Amino acid sequence: MIRYITQTIDYIVLLPFIEKQIMDSKREYVVKMAARLKELDGEISKLEKIADKAVEELKAEYHQQIEDLFLKKAKVQDQVDKLQKASGNAWEDMKSGAELSWEVFQDSVENVKRRKL
Repeated sequence: MIRYITQTIDYIVLLPFIEKQIMDSKREYVVKMAARLKELDGEISKLEKIADKAVEELKAEYHQQIEDLFLKKAKVQDQVDKLQKASGNAWEDMKSGAELSWEVFQDSVENVKRRKL
């Protein structure tokens, strides 16, 4: 019984520190994702400038691909926003979905860049 009480007291004492560590990790992840999104925003801007200079027949196709990139970026941003609002450990469960969306978005940007608009 004393062991149980001691463990419970240890848990109660450590809980604020554990919660702070979780929140710091979450905050770091959200900041990292925001920086990654900003970086690829720059890449999309470059692609838009190239698309604007493209031959008329290809402009529509290029701009459609760029529009698709913006939609994928919005999906990642939405997941990061939800993750940021998540409480406790729930954000950890959402992290894998955000990472998957990020990978799809990043791969899409790279594929459009490789086409040498």
